[in-house]
Amino acid sequence: MHLASTGLRLGAGFAAMAGLALALAAATPASAQKKYDTGATDTEIKIGNIMPYSGPASAYAVIGKTEAAYFNKINAEGGVNGRKINFVSYDDAYSPPKAVEQARKLVESDGVLFIFQSLGTPSNSAIMKYMNGKKVPQLFVATGATKFGDSKEFPWTMGWQPNYQSEGRIYAKYIQDNFPNGKIGVLYQNDDYGKDVMKGLKDGLGTKVSMIVAEVPYETSDPTVDSQIVKLKASGADIFLNIATPKFAAQAIKKVAEIGWKPTVNIVNNVSASVGGVLTPAGLDNAKGVLSTAYLKDPTDPSWKDDPAFKTWTAFMEKWYPDGSRIDNNAVYGYLLGQTMVQVLKQCGDDLTRENVMKQAANLKNLQLDMLLPGVAINTSPTDYFPLEQLQMMKFDGERWERFGPVMSGEVGG
Repeated sequence: MHLASTGLRLGAGFAAMAGLALALAAATPASAQKKYDTGATDTEIKIGNIMPYSGPASAYAVIGKTEAAYFNKINAEGGVNGRKINFVSYDDAYSPPKAVEQARKLVESDGVLFIFQSLGTPSNSAIMKYMNGKKVPQLFVATGATKFGDSKEFPWTMGWQPNYQSEGRIYAKYIQDNFPNGKIGVLYQNDDYGKDVMKGLKDGLGTKVSMIVAEVPYETSDPTVDSQIVKLKASGADIFLNIATPKFAAQAIKKVAEIGWKPTVNIVNNVSASVGGVLTPAGLDNAKGVLSTAYLKDPTDPSWKDDPAFKTWTAFMEKWYPDGSRIDNNAVYGYLLGQTMVQVLKQCGDDLTRENVMKQAANLKNLQLDMLLPGVAINTSPTDYFPLEQLQMMKFDGERWERFGPVMSGEVGG
């Protein structure tokens, strides 16, 4: 109104021109800039997700629940660029055929813009060709398998956490530097995930690969890994590497203690480093002295108690996910993933096409999220689909993890 009255005083012709210009400015750029694919509108962004809410990997269900809680928080604050997130999350029970069924449902029936944080190496392997064939982003998958960072072969698929080969290389470096005469026994999940960590370990050991004296696999359908642990002890190994998902990692730590095996070095891989999800069920006394790696702030570490970021995360949990465990680092992981996803959507602006979602995901520059460890940042590019590549060693003292040594990078080629 104020502009119109000012225009009238300057003359009708000028006012008409100004009015036309204003009308064009109001209408044209908006309609020209807004680009949507299926799953995005002026008011909503529909995001698909697949999680093991049941089955052998159900300890990870907290990740999906935390992400849902984070998006609820974002929606309550007005959404992203004025759009609410509709988070559609299904259970696949860590079963690849079920994951395929759920991915098809999300893409073809629910009409999601993309699938975010589908969990597990087997499930993501099963849907990767389908997602790339459909040109629907399979974004920030919840697995560190190195194959999910292949930007040339699978440009619609991207990981998030440090990849498993990098982690394996870091363990190899630690063992070689500190226990060069050790004998390594490995328990590993018999799938792409377990084999990926093994490849990193072997590549990292290089000419010293003969340090590995036993490699014992397990299947996710196995009720326990007790017999595997007995076999590893009998091998004479004095370094135990536990490449297992939470249920089996906890069983292994417990069985090692029960049979009186006392390896000099007892390492559990990062995906099973949760105090609440793994070490508590294994028995905290049994887990004392266990080593692992970290890239995020452990909620059980008292050194963070006055950290502003930790306080913000705790307040988020209390308000938005009150039933969630405060000692499970999977709740920190889910929170960080929610933040990363929101950053990508912010960068997308009003161009919510699948192509632009991938373009923005591949354009994260030194993104420092406050629950990542100091010195750890997210970086991507069109040829770098590995957002996080840094880890720090840590040791469990019976109550909490204590980090030691430098933040390390175990970089793996493409």
